[in-house]
Amino acid sequence: MSTMFSNDNIFHGRLRNAAPGLFWFGLVMVLLGLAAILFPIVATLAATVLVGWLLLLFDIFALAGAFCIPGTGHFFAALLLGLLALAAGFFLLFSPQDGAVALTLLAGVTFLAQGSFEMAFALQMRPYRHWGGMLLSGIASIMVALFIILLWPGISLIVLGVLLGVNFLTTGFAYIAASRTFRG
Repeated sequence: MSTMFSNDNIFHGRLRNAAPGLFWFGLVMVLLGLAAILFPIVATLAATVLVGWLLLLFDIFALAGAFCIPGTGHFFAALLLGLLALAAGFFLLFSPQDGAVALTLLAGVTFLAQGSFEMAFALQMRPYRHWGGMLLSGIASIMVALFIILLWPGISLIVLGVLLGVNFLTTGFAYIAASRTFRG
């Protein structure tokens, strides 16, 4: 017990020392979040191009890995995965608007799956306390999914930017709050 308590004090001491850095990181995240919300098309296209570059980077490793796998079936499966990533990366890089349409649909489907999982999980948790929070999260995810899917593709150039902006804002405010909690 005393070891846990001393580790807890060490952790809090480290957070107290890091509080100014946490504050500035949070402030930068808030500013980036506001910029993404104010300029959602720019943020969406930037995110699309970033995903394109990440897919191309993945492709380099996937293609190199294909040649390290013995056996014809495994080699061709890895090679196919690498070539698909290459095509997707080039598609996102050289056609970011169309890429944003595809990524927006993928985001909508992902929110739908997440919301369905969370609602099922909440119903399984129902005899226990705090199951309602999980249910509300599931309902919110499904509502966001339906909003995206029903208005797709018309909102594709703004959705990703707004989602990034909201995420950056909440992350920034969380870090600012943490910095205020642990400041000396």
